[in-house]
Amino acid sequence: MLTRVIVAIDKKKLERHVHSLISQHDVMVETINKKSHLLERVSRESSDLIIISQSLIPEPVFDTINLFQQLPDAPGVIIISERKDPEEQAQFIAAGCDAVVHAGLSDARLQKVITALIAKRSALQQKALSAVRPLAQPRLTDFVSASPAMQTFMNIVRRVAASDVPLLILGETGVGKERLARAIHAESARSKGPFITVNCGALPDTLLESELYGHEEGAFTGAIRSRRGWFELAHRGTIFLDEIGELPNQLQVKLLHVLQEHEIQRVGSEKSFKVDVRVMAATNRDLEKEVQSQYFRKDLFYRLSVMALKIPPLRDRCEDIPVLVESYIHYLRPRIGREIYSITQEALDALCAYAWPGNVRELINVIERAMLLCNGATITLEDMPTAISNIDEPAQPHPMSLAFSRDGGNLPEVWLQKPLHQARREMLEWFERSYLMGLLQLNSGRVGKTAKKAGIQPRSLFDKMRRLGLRKEDFRSKAAGGTGD
Repeated sequence: MLTRVIVAIDKKKLERHVHSLISQHDVMVETINKKSHLLERVSRESSDLIIISQSLIPEPVFDTINLFQQLPDAPGVIIISERKDPEEQAQFIAAGCDAVVHAGLSDARLQKVITALIAKRSALQQKALSAVRPLAQPRLTDFVSASPAMQTFMNIVRRVAASDVPLLILGETGVGKERLARAIHAESARSKGPFITVNCGALPDTLLESELYGHEEGAFTGAIRSRRGWFELAHRGTIFLDEIGELPNQLQVKLLHVLQEHEIQRVGSEKSFKVDVRVMAATNRDLEKEVQSQYFRKDLFYRLSVMALKIPPLRDRCEDIPVLVESYIHYLRPRIGREIYSITQEALDALCAYAWPGNVRELINVIERAMLLCNGATITLEDMPTAISNIDEPAQPHPMSLAFSRDGGNLPEVWLQKPLHQARREMLEWFERSYLMGLLQLNSGRVGKTAKKAGIQPRSLFDKMRRLGLRKEDFRSKAAGGTGD
C-alpha cells in the first residue's frame, strides 16, 4: 500500500530537506504552505502521516491535534518544534502525537524518526488488510493430487508462481480459483504484501471504477471525501479480479492502461501515479468466445492471458476425491465440533461416481452436511444427499438407464474403450445438450422462459448455449409464430 504523507513546514530549506529524506517509491508526499489550507486538506483527503511545524498548527493547537485523531484514517503526527521544551513535548505526546522533534535535529536522527513512523503506519495498514484473510492461508502444498491432469497443472503453477506476470485463472464455478490465487501469492516474492480481492460482477459499473481506482472529493454526488482504491491498497502486493468477464468495456480500457503503464488515476483527478501491483484475474467464462462476440476486448485478453491457468474440473480428476474427502473431514472436525474421522467405502464410491457440477466447493458442502447428519464416527451412504446416494429413488428405472442394461451388456463397445471420467463427461454433455434443446424447442427459443423452467439464471443459460453451440434463433424458426426474448 502506498503511504501518503502531508508535509507542512514553515521554513523552505527544512521543507525541501524533509521532502528529500522521505521521497521514495512507496511514499507520496504533498506539501502545504499555509495554515489555513491544512484543515481543509486533511478533512477531505486520506493521509497516513502529517509532518508539521508547530507554528503551522491551527489554533487551538490541542483541539487541532484531537481533530487529526478523529479523522477516518487517524494519521500519525510528527511535530517539528523550534523549542526544546520537555513539558510541552510531553503535552503533545499525551494529546496523541507520535513524535516531537527539534528543528535542529541531525539528518540521521530525523530520518530515523520519520522512517520508523512510516514503517509503523505501513505495518498497521497491512494488519488491517490481513484481518479479512482466511484463518488458514492457502499454500501450493495444499493442492495434493493423485490425478495426472492435476499434477501436470500444478507443475505449471509452481513454475509461474515466483514470476511477476499477470495471471488469468480459468475454470468452472467452484474449482477454487481464488484459493489458487491466494496460494500463488503466498509463494511469491509479494507474500508479505497485501492480497486484495475484487468481485467485478458484484458491484454496479458506476461504483466499480471508484472501488478499483479511488476517487477525489466531489468526483460525483456523495463523494464528500477522497478515497483510496483497491489498486492503491494493493501496492507491493497482489490484486485478484474475480469474474473479470463481467468488467464493463470502459473499465476494460482503463485496466489495460494499468497493466501496460503500471499507473492509476483516481476518478475526478487529472493526475496519475505509479503502483506496483501484480494482477491476477479469474473467470468461468470462455473469454475467447467473449472476444469473438465483442463482449471482451481482444487487447486486454491477450495482455491478461500471457499465462493462463485452467483448473481441471473435479469430474475429470476423480482420483483426487478420496484424499480431498480425508482432508476436509480433518479440516472441518474442530470447526463443526463432531468427532468424525472416516467415511465408508460405499459412501466414497458414491462420491467418486457423482458428476460434481459444483466442483470442489460442492464437495466441501456435501462433506460438511454429512458430518452434521452423521450419527457415529464414520460417514455412511445414508448421510449423503439423495442426488449422490440415490437411496430415495423410485424402483422404476431412470429414463437415461433405459438405453443400457445394468450389467452393461447393451453399452456400445466404443464407450467401454473410454476412461470413466471421459465417458461420464461425454454422457453429461449429451444429456445437457438434449435437455436444453428440448426446453428451447418447447419454449420457441425464449431464453428467459427456458431458464426459468430449467431453474437457472438467463445469463447461465446463455453461457451453456454458447458452450454447446445452441442458438435461440434456430428454435424460433422451428416454431410457428414463435416470438423470443
